[in-house]
Amino acid sequence: MRVGLLGRKVGMTQIYQEGGTVVPVTVVECGPCTVLQVRTLEQDGYHALQLGFDDKKRKNARQSERGHARKVDTEPKRFVREVRQDGPTDIAAGQTLTVQLFGEVGRVDVIGTSKGRGYAGVIKRHGFRGLRASHGVKRMHRHPGSSGPSADPARTQKGIRKPGHFGHAQVTVRNIEVVRVDAENNLLLLRGAVPGPNGGYITVRQTNKV
Repeated sequence: MRVGLLGRKVGMTQIYQEGGTVVPVTVVECGPCTVLQVRTLEQDGYHALQLGFDDKKRKNARQSERGHARKVDTEPKRFVREVRQDGPTDIAAGQTLTVQLFGEVGRVDVIGTSKGRGYAGVIKRHGFRGLRASHGVKRMHRHPGSSGPSADPARTQKGIRKPGHFGHAQVTVRNIEVVRVDAENNLLLLRGAVPGPNGGYITVRQTNKV
């Protein structure tokens, strides 16, 4: 089974290891997750576990969400994602998975939605240097400068880095170290930062990166 759970980013802090080393960690409320559906190769064309996290009030759920949750005798979920599997597993629909699954997992991938930064210029969005602050440069210091070709082909090529919408996109951070598993409080401590704001939903899965 390829381990994976859904959770919520709580925030960042730091802890001390046994040798006295300070480690920056992100605290993730990971699970418990309900298995809403088991995808199989014969029926769906691939193997996966459909997980649900964080109960939603029935009056706020769509009829399809209520019916889907009723099949496994649970409440509708706010956050539903699938975790792909390499082959068939012995997990059945309706089971509850907890953070204890990561007890033997050393490194994980984290998928989340990055913080939205609105409409941003090229310096903030792409790291451009900007124009010089020398004589003759007037109110153009943070402009991108020339970015298109001349008379041939007389148009801007696709893929040119320009100002635009920045952030609020799916981001995957791979190969993060699992520092500590707190099964009593359903917490997972991951080394470093993970995408998204505090309170944002994320997917934590066992990494396949060597």
